[in-house]
Amino acid sequence: MSTSYAPPCLPMVSPLEASGLGFFVAFLSWFAFPPLIPEAIKSDLKLTNAQVANSNVIALCATLLVRLVTGPLVDSYGPRKVMAALLVLGAIPSGLAGTAHNATSLYILRFFIGILGGTFVPCQAWTSAFFDKNCVGTANAIVGGWGNMGGGATFAIMVSVYEGLRHLGLTEHIAWRVSFAAVPAPILIFVAVLTLIFGQDHPAGKWSDRHNTRATELAIQQGHEIHYGSDERPHAPPSDDDDEDLEKKKKGEVSVQVVDSEPDSTLVKSTVDIAVNEPLTMKTALTIISSPLTWLPSLAYLTTFGFELALDAKMADILYTIYNRRIEGFSMVTAGYYTSVFGFLNLVTRPFGGYVGDVVYRYWGTQGKKWWTLICGLIMGASSIAGGFYLANHTGSDLPDLAVVMGVFSVAAIFSELGNGANFALVPHCNAFNNGVMSGIVGGSGNIGGIIFTLIFRFQPAAGKAWWIMGIICVAINAVLVVIPVPTY
Repeated sequence: MSTSYAPPCLPMVSPLEASGLGFFVAFLSWFAFPPLIPEAIKSDLKLTNAQVANSNVIALCATLLVRLVTGPLVDSYGPRKVMAALLVLGAIPSGLAGTAHNATSLYILRFFIGILGGTFVPCQAWTSAFFDKNCVGTANAIVGGWGNMGGGATFAIMVSVYEGLRHLGLTEHIAWRVSFAAVPAPILIFVAVLTLIFGQDHPAGKWSDRHNTRATELAIQQGHEIHYGSDERPHAPPSDDDDEDLEKKKKGEVSVQVVDSEPDSTLVKSTVDIAVNEPLTMKTALTIISSPLTWLPSLAYLTTFGFELALDAKMADILYTIYNRRIEGFSMVTAGYYTSVFGFLNLVTRPFGGYVGDVVYRYWGTQGKKWWTLICGLIMGASSIAGGFYLANHTGSDLPDLAVVMGVFSVAAIFSELGNGANFALVPHCNAFNNGVMSGIVGGSGNIGGIIFTLIFRFQPAAGKAWWIMGIICVAINAVLVVIPVPTY
């Protein structure tokens, strides 16, 4: 018999709470500009439509770079420290957002605020380390959905704060600048401190102890070569007669659970059961890059999350442009509230996408997760095509019905978010021993999609055209991915 130990700790918060909250407040600041751009920032800084579009693209470029770099950092130093560091780094430009005075300064600030989008990587890697294959999809989707809901919350929060400041007598020039100093920056710092104090690195305790688990023993038994970092020293689990541990147990600092010393390794069907984050080496990097299992979730996420980013960045401006002065009382505030609906859907849709992924896994294995992910992308793409052609055919005096527009794009948004949840139910099965790197690559691919789709809006301003072009791209990519094989479990 052997003994497994839970580490001594302060009152900890679960990884679901810590990672979800960190990603939520990051999204809150990352997308704090779009709600105020159509009416306040655009007019105050005298921006053209092209400059607004450029700022949206630049905000996504930084996130792409940060996500790719963050993956290896998470595997080496753990998600808790990386999450807190990104929140602090992102709080600095968020607090300085009010200093923007022209298009160039706006570009610079939005680029550095884009650092916050990198929090998605530690967010997903954190929960993947704590939950096994039967529920990892649901766990990843819950924290991802809670974070993405920040994209909806920011429209409601930032617009409400701005309107409140205006009612207090502040000018447009001052009100939007104070909004950034009052909301995103202090919240980011506060959550970063909470993460460092109350977060837990790994089920084993400290991140440097993550290999001292049964998972590593089983991995070695199955022939996997473990790569230890410089601060890690493998050692056998302590025994019951260790005097020091017995003393800790008496003080209530250690919990003891008796487990079988020789577990049946044949019960382990998936690498998710035995995967432990390892430092990235050149050999594993080449293996990951050359593996089709890397590009299956990456390209699928390029379509689903890329679509969501474009929707969050552009829909308020599109609704405001179409309906302002044509529907009585339709203002920037109204457009922001309508757009917030798509973000708030994440509270239900993304977790449900991950849950369905876990359910189909129990019946059809990893193949079920793959098909569920691709089906969501295909339906999303078809809905975007339909919405694009509807807008394109209702121009000029033929005003598109707001209910139809919201209905069609709500379907697209729902399956986009379901697909995001389904995708990160699949990711832990792909290159599982470098989950941080995989989360970074897949997350970065989502940002590439956001950049591509936002550029389409930049160069195809005609009503509806960008939407149906996006839809065709999404359908084509997801259809091609059908041929990529996946492991059974």
